[in-house]
This record gives sequence, structure tokens and C-alpha cells, in this order.
Amino acid sequence: MPLLTVVLTSALFAGLVAVGATVAVERLGGRVGGVLATTPSTILAAAAGVYAAAPTEAAFQAAMSATPAGMLLNALFLWLWRLVPPHLPARGLGARLVMMTTLSLGAWLLGAFGVVTVLGPIRAAGDTASLLWIGLGLTVAAILLGLITSRGVAPSASAPRPVPLGVLIARGLFAAIAVSVAVVWSRLGGPLAAGMASVFPVIFLTTMVSLWLSQGEAVQSGAVGPMMLGSTAVSAFALIAAFALPAFGVVLGCVVSWFGAVLLVSLPAAAWVRRGR
Repeated sequence: MPLLTVVLTSALFAGLVAVGATVAVERLGGRVGGVLATTPSTILAAAAGVYAAAPTEAAFQAAMSATPAGMLLNALFLWLWRLVPPHLPARGLGARLVMMTTLSLGAWLLGAFGVVTVLGPIRAAGDTASLLWIGLGLTVAAILLGLITSRGVAPSASAPRPVPLGVLIARGLFAAIAVSVAVVWSRLGGPLAAGMASVFPVIFLTTMVSLWLSQGEAVQSGAVGPMMLGSTAVSAFALIAAFALPAFGVVLGCVVSWFGAVLLVSLPAAAWVRRGR
């Protein structure tokens, strides 16, 4: 399939899925909504696009193996949104939001550079099995971190006001761009970078920003722990997809991976945070 077709198809799907997932936290509250908002979504388009564009099966598996590292970074990205705001200067709402966004994205990009630098030699050696085992270990670490941070936080009320249209557009646009970059990098021979690009924290960033602007800091702070826990479903999806897509093809492989991730992570995570209430 031509690269441009793969990129456009994946980008369109990612944008639509990202917009469709926007209202979970606002409608269901920070805790349960935070879990449901992190079920595998844009990773579906990323996995399908990377698989279609990857030059080899090993390159696709390497890209998927980088996803858990990216999702652990995303969990730490979210954690900053709980830890840092109380220590920001007492400025206006917009100024504090700009500072928080700049700090969190800067930390994520620095971490992503470190992940690609560390895992690069393993990928260069062609040791895909080690990359997958590392990905599994990082997924377990992210789950433990999510279990800890989703406990002991007061449940936040659901947000009655709708998400602004500008936020919806931004979420869809940025998700499409992130997936497009992942697909292009996969075709150009950079599977680790492709894996990191596929999990760029666009969903988390737009969720945090929209909640901050519409509801203040209470709802977004309450959503952080459940989103950290629920986001590990994306890592589970990637690890399953590394084998399911080559075995079953894109459509069935994505279906198997999605249901596997939801059953193994998303549903238990939702039960955990409900129990925590």
C-alpha cells in the first residue's frame, strides 16, 4: 500500500477516535472516566499504520516493544499534573496552565530521547526478544505505579460542562499528526522512534488542559491516578499486537489485541478504582 495512503488513513482514524474518547472523564468523573478514557484508541490506528509501513515484521515488533516505555513516560507525565500545580507561582489560570504544559511536555520529550538512546543499541543488535521482555517489565512497573497513585485520592465529581469545540479539534488534529509521524518513521527505518511517536501524550494533554480550563484543578487531579493505571492497557495492546497482527492480519489482529488489553487491564482497573471509592 502506498505510504501516503497509509498515513492519511491512519491519521483520519486516529483523529476520529481521539475526538470520540474526549468526553469520558467529563461525563463519568475523574476516577472511572479516567480509566475508560485510556482504553486503547489512537494506538489502533498507529499499530495498523506502522504494521503496513514497517519494512519487516521485526521492525514492527520493535516499534510495539517501545510503546510500554512511552506509556510509562506518559504515566510520569500525568503524575506531574498532580505533583507540580500546588508548587506553581500564584499567577493567573492561563499563565499557570502554560507553565504546567511546558514543563510536562519538556519532561516527556527528554524522557523519550533517553528511551530511544538506551534501547537503540539493543534494536541495532537485532535483539527484538529482549526489547519485548523489557516492554513487559515496564508494563508491570507502570501497573504498580498506577495502583499506588489511584488509591487515596478523593473521587472527583463529573464535569457538567461540555468540552470546548477548540479542544476537540486540537485533540483530533494532534492525534492525527502523532500517528502520521509514527507511520512515516516506521517506513524510514526508525521503529523505536515510531513507537514513541505513536504514544505521544496528546490524549492526556488535551484531557488535562480541558479539565483544567473547564473545572479547575480538582477534577484533573482526581483523574491522574486512574488514567495512569488505565493507560497501561495501551502497553498491553502493543505487546499483544506485536504477535497478533503478524498472525491474524491487521483487522482481526487489532480486534484480538484490543479485547485482550481491555479484559486484562481496563476492566480490572475500572473495578479497582471503583473499589477505591
